[in-house]
Amino acid sequence: MNEEEIEVVDDGDDQELFEHLRIVVDKGQGLLRIDKFIMNRTENATRSKIQQAAESGNILVNDKPVKSNYKVKPFDVITVVFAHPPREIELIAQNIPLQIVFEDNDLIIINKVPGMVVHPGYGNYSGTLVNALVYHFQQLPTSNYAATTKATKKSKEQALLRPGLVHRIDKNTSGIMVIAKSETAMVKLAKDFFDRNLDRIYYALVWGDFKEDEGTITGNIGRHLKDRKKMDVFPPDSEEGKHAVTHYKVLERFGYVTLIQCKLETGRTHQIRAHLQHIGHSLFNDETYGGNRILKGTTFAKYKQFVDNCFDILPRHALHAKSLGFNHPITGKYINFDSELPDDMQAVINKWRGYSVSMALEE
Repeated sequence: MNEEEIEVVDDGDDQELFEHLRIVVDKGQGLLRIDKFIMNRTENATRSKIQQAAESGNILVNDKPVKSNYKVKPFDVITVVFAHPPREIELIAQNIPLQIVFEDNDLIIINKVPGMVVHPGYGNYSGTLVNALVYHFQQLPTSNYAATTKATKKSKEQALLRPGLVHRIDKNTSGIMVIAKSETAMVKLAKDFFDRNLDRIYYALVWGDFKEDEGTITGNIGRHLKDRKKMDVFPPDSEEGKHAVTHYKVLERFGYVTLIQCKLETGRTHQIRAHLQHIGHSLFNDETYGGNRILKGTTFAKYKQFVDNCFDILPRHALHAKSLGFNHPITGKYINFDSELPDDMQAVINKWRGYSVSMALEE
């Protein structure tokens, strides 16, 4: 991999789609095919391109993908989204505090707080990690990739939106991330992620108990065919999605939920979240993948109140990027960075630990 082949490895990032067009239909609008409606309201848009966007699931009505023959109705909210940013997006430097674990001339290790989006995207154009990086470190590389003549316009725009980034994690996932400060570090770190030449450990609190103490989940990860905001798991030999492998190991059992360690071989969007749902162990309080309701346990009102209290303490999915190890891009020395679980996740684990003990005493 050279400068012209750098790509940001997808550990996650909910905000992967960028809003290019948003229209709220007037109350007096009569029924009209959406491809004709958009063509009438948009300059330089051909009907064939609009139909192609619809086939790709990029035209949404009230946040749900529709086909080109959908009839628009009054007050419909129409959005057109793509995986690349619209040209008018500009990075804004913002003085946002960062938890810096390590820094030298070539890289920065941060402990990302939950709730922070990594880079600007659909619905989040400010307040992101990238906005903070632009403010704190003005000279972070966007990689030579953004300046090469071989790079496509789309790729250049994406690179300019991701200074120093070689990987991403979800908005509501906390934990360790590495950012490149030099061009050399950018290229070498990107190659390490691309070649999977590094160690990434996540901690996850999931619904249900496991029969085995450890295991491996293999299945292609691709965008859900009906819900474009989530990912789905397809057979390894399927033409859908990209090859993905997640290794897990049980750390502590609490009866109805389990604390596990996940080690990634690949870095796909929502990989851990989709893989765990696929085997029936959705992340605790993961709204997108069904973990925000009681999936295991009793029907007692007292138990429901206990779970609701846990949801209140941890208003996000229970996933933390615990550690990251790799060879330093300049010295070649192996370095490893670890982080403590954030307070919200640790508090819920403690509550489940206490609950499991009380259940054992009652038996």
